[in-house]
Amino acid sequence: MSLHILLVLIFLILFFSSSLAIPVVTYNVISLGAKSDGRSDSTKAFLAAWAKACGSTAASTIYVPPGRYLLHNVVFQGQCRNNDITIRIDGTLVAPSDYRVIGDAGNWILFEHVNGVYIYGGILDGQGAGLWACKRSGNNNCPGGATTLGFSNSNNILINGLTSQNSQMFHVVINGCHNVKVQGGRVSASGNSPNTDGIHVQSSSDVTILNARIGTGDDCVSVGPGTTNLWIENVACGPGHGISIGSLGKELHEAGVQNVTVKIVTFTGTENGLRIKSWGRPSTGFARNILFQQGLMKNVDNPIVIDQNYCPDNKNCPGKSSGVKISDVTYQDIHGASATEIAVKFDCSPKYPCSGINLEDVKLIYKNQPAEASCRNADGSASGFVQPNSCLKL
Repeated sequence: MSLHILLVLIFLILFFSSSLAIPVVTYNVISLGAKSDGRSDSTKAFLAAWAKACGSTAASTIYVPPGRYLLHNVVFQGQCRNNDITIRIDGTLVAPSDYRVIGDAGNWILFEHVNGVYIYGGILDGQGAGLWACKRSGNNNCPGGATTLGFSNSNNILINGLTSQNSQMFHVVINGCHNVKVQGGRVSASGNSPNTDGIHVQSSSDVTILNARIGTGDDCVSVGPGTTNLWIENVACGPGHGISIGSLGKELHEAGVQNVTVKIVTFTGTENGLRIKSWGRPSTGFARNILFQQGLMKNVDNPIVIDQNYCPDNKNCPGKSSGVKISDVTYQDIHGASATEIAVKFDCSPKYPCSGINLEDVKLIYKNQPAEASCRNADGSASGFVQPNSCLKL
């Protein structure tokens, strides 16, 4: 083949490849009326950008330039005409400073019934401090509070490099979703901010949480009923209440939790480390096939804990046994310092004892001395170096 013909063929291949490439349409929220002054309500502009991106048959990008954008509660609704919507945020989205404006909305920013949404960057500022103060004051008229960012009944979601700060309630909630990845995220709220869980996952499958730094007033990550195939890796937690599976068993008929891996996690000054908790009352729920691996505890009140007698305010459960069956839970390479003498506590259901609890290479100290362990209704095994000494029934 001559060089001339070869060059012509290469040109034709490049020409047709470029002509067949699917263009990406970009919608700039400022072009649609958003103001970056942090005071003007930009909700309609964001909804207009979503309507265009969702209605497009081509892959679409919503771009948020640098600046501060005031948003009221907003729902980005599917189904969309394409499954490739990127939201690139170079600015900060700000909730109303008056917490009552969105306090009863349930969610500040909610994506519902979407498929193929990818969020890159950005800061979400829930401005929740006023509501926290209201709740701490004992005022019974405070609104419940809004979750900052929610995904509901959605598939194929990426949240990359997002910061959520000062949420009224939960920061990020993944509910009824499949194939979700949250990576490089940061969550920040006061250690005394009530009910401000960092990332909450429930009724969802194939969720991955990677490379996150979470400091908040409640669980750094909480795992609700119906969660399967959850992977959590390289998370720094503190302040907060640790990484919690549960609470489970609140409802009599409840889906279980299974296939959860939590690895390479650091807890600093948290209330708990690795926790599983269930209500002390009848339920069909369960938690099984759980792996906690490579955990570092730095002055943690309860480094390893299973609590099956969770009963807030001692209502509707005293004297009852948890129906949640906990089995096949492994703690592997967990070490560090406990802030309390009992570093390992397994308080399981007398009706359905924990089974298949495995301790492998665990070393926890309290005041530079070996910590202690406490077990009730817990069966399992220990291997390698385990300190405190295992109290599990073989």
